[in-house]
Amino acid sequence: MTVKTMQTNDVKELLEKVAGFDQAGGNERMKKIVHRVMHDIFQIVEDFDVTPEEFWSAVYYVGELGANGEAALLAPGLGMDRYLDIRQDAEDEQAGLTGGTPRTIEGPLYVAGAPISERFARMDDGSDKDAEVILIKGQITDENGAPLANAVVDIWHADSKGAYSYFDQSQSEYNLRRRIKTDAEGRYAAQSIMPSGYGCPPEGSTQQLLNQLGRHGQRPAHIHYFVSKPGYKHLTTQVNIAGDEYTYSDFAFATREELVVEARRVEHSETAAKHGVNGPITEVEFNVALVATDKPELQQRHARQRALETDAA
Repeated sequence: MTVKTMQTNDVKELLEKVAGFDQAGGNERMKKIVHRVMHDIFQIVEDFDVTPEEFWSAVYYVGELGANGEAALLAPGLGMDRYLDIRQDAEDEQAGLTGGTPRTIEGPLYVAGAPISERFARMDDGSDKDAEVILIKGQITDENGAPLANAVVDIWHADSKGAYSYFDQSQSEYNLRRRIKTDAEGRYAAQSIMPSGYGCPPEGSTQQLLNQLGRHGQRPAHIHYFVSKPGYKHLTTQVNIAGDEYTYSDFAFATREELVVEARRVEHSETAAKHGVNGPITEVEFNVALVATDKPELQQRHARQRALETDAA
């Protein structure tokens, strides 16, 4: 039978001391958060009769998660990134800032400072001769459909093996990462290669936990976006490619119906031809509507640890 101790004075006093409530220094908000977190952990131990063996197994798992560098991979896998999006959507609704293209998770693989181009960029370095060539294109507008010139479209995606440059040292610098400024009609275009979906490392800490939950750790083929322009709410989003086996079962919960796009094979692309890309190509079109705001803090991406963020211009 589970022992009940949470309401005893010993535990209450212990939690207060753990959180530093008996000390004058420190951060009051942090104290309250730590008190709540530790209270809830203690409560879980009591409610589920967690054994010392199970407890220490969890402690060492957290250590392995950090050593593997997978904490930022597990977070979206446990729905944390999606939950933050749900909260931000609710905050936008409360502030009257709804509308425009939906947000979805950023993921942990952004690298700041990608080369910036006007209207068009080639994203791949040409080394993958067998990859399917694609043209990513679209138009950036406001909520009423008016084109937004000089918006910055920051795009990044995986290669045909599901790996990202910078994190995969075999790829060239900023391969499959570009920033593009839109033209007078708000249009942007990029030549690239079809990305592949990927899975969590099969022997890694994230997949270890997902196995215990009976879940896969796969992501569909997808393309990440930051879209920004002064006077408009910064947008963090991504598109999932329709037809992928995991389009609607993304382990990171990033799929939203409005963000599923077709990869359409065409014999001739007028947009591609304008930029000297001729012949058959696969088009991926993604149009974005930004929401106007006069709040400077909403016009910037939120602060978090990102590769090369402090070095970027």
